[in-house]
Amino acid sequence: MAKKEVVKIAKLQFIAGQAKPGPSLAGVGINMPEFTRQFNEQTRDRGNEPVPVEITAYKDKSFDFRLFTAPASFKILQAIKAKSGSANSKTNIIGTLTLAQLEEIAKYKLPDLNTDDYKVAMHTIAGTAKNMGVLVEGWDDVKKAKEEAKAAKLAQLKAEAKEAALKEAEKELVDSKGKEVEVKLVGEEEQSESENN
Repeated sequence: MAKKEVVKIAKLQFIAGQAKPGPSLAGVGINMPEFTRQFNEQTRDRGNEPVPVEITAYKDKSFDFRLFTAPASFKILQAIKAKSGSANSKTNIIGTLTLAQLEEIAKYKLPDLNTDDYKVAMHTIAGTAKNMGVLVEGWDDVKKAKEEAKAAKLAQLKAEAKEAALKEAEKELVDSKGKEVEVKLVGEEEQSESENN
């Protein structure tokens, strides 16, 4: 049997058991109703999780597809019962995973990772979690990380307040002729004098 000519390989994601024909599938060039029927049958038992899929479309209009495990980010959020990750993981810790949860997610994701060692997979998942603002008890120094996040947030707020105060001061410091007056921070003069000496 001759090998089929591949026309396109597309990586998409649908909610388990809920794929429908639409623009994302139209661009693949396959029989959309047939794909959605097969996809929904194969993923119906996976609850409400997002299912990544790789679709291979062939020249004769046939197709194959391969299902993957749900994204690690989804499993992490599911484990900590959160809706989304942190917008800034350095200043906002949204939750913590236990080592058991980390191990469970790593073993779940193992088939899709480029390793067969779940301990290596745990490192990968822990990194994903950290980027989402989620720490792992017994893996990360949770107390230290929370203190660092709090300090970073405080520094960010101070910088924003200082910037706002400077802008406000610049607006107010205008002489009677409408000419702007140069604004110097207290301490800058002392610093420039010490640099000159």
